Amino acid sequence: MSTDSIQHYVFPPPPMPSLPVTGRDEVIPIRRIYCVGRNYAAHAVEMGSDPDREPPFFFAKPADAIVAGGGKIPYPPLTEDLQHEMELVVVLGSGGRDIPMEQAFDHVFGYAAGLDMTRRDLQAEAKKTGRPWDMGKGFDYSAPCSPVRPASEIGHPAEGAIWLKVNGATRQSGDLNQQIWKVEEAIAYLSRFVALAAGDLIFTGTPAGVGPVVRGDRLEGHIDRVGDISVLVE
Repeated sequence: MSTDSIQHYVFPPPPMPSLPVTGRDEVIPIRRIYCVGRNYAAHAVEMGSDPDREPPFFFAKPADAIVAGGGKIPYPPLTEDLQHEMELVVVLGSGGRDIPMEQAFDHVFGYAAGLDMTRRDLQAEAKKTGRPWDMGKGFDYSAPCSPVRPASEIGHPAEGAIWLKVNGATRQSGDLNQQIWKVEEAIAYLSRFVALAAGDLIFTGTPAGVGPVVRGDRLEGHIDRVGDISVLVE
């Protein structure tokens, strides 16, 4: 190959966002972050929606919104209503298009505990005007996430406690079995719209109890068999 054909970046590419794997010295490179909207009936009701089993809908966050392992996150600009949403995160190890539901788990590498941080006032204004949710959902540091637990070790959790505490007081408390669309269904449905791939994350929705946080708040979340996440809002 001639040196004339070698491509050079105009400036260095950004670091690859990644998540650590529990008990290993390996990390997961993150390709895309998808999120399932209103996937727990009680949360759908508290957000003013009908909890009937309508087709799932999805939104996205940029890969570099991830905050690996939790830690400190800054209170974001241009909002007066930052809210927490505790979620099971699916980490894909392979992908494809039009994945049959019975094969969906074949593509799952593991699971993590994540927070879908939301600028609720910006999201509400976007809903009101029929505009995209991007600035309410896809901002910097909006996706804190625990290390990944491989499915080869924990299986595919379909039930178990999911909860979030703020400054020691329980805000959200539910069970994974309350999901309207189960993990395998969400994977199959999403793959009809886009080709999924290794390194894709799917945040699978949040139970009821979402609410505001302020600077100085400590968020502690837990999902049985999956892990814990701790975040300090600065």
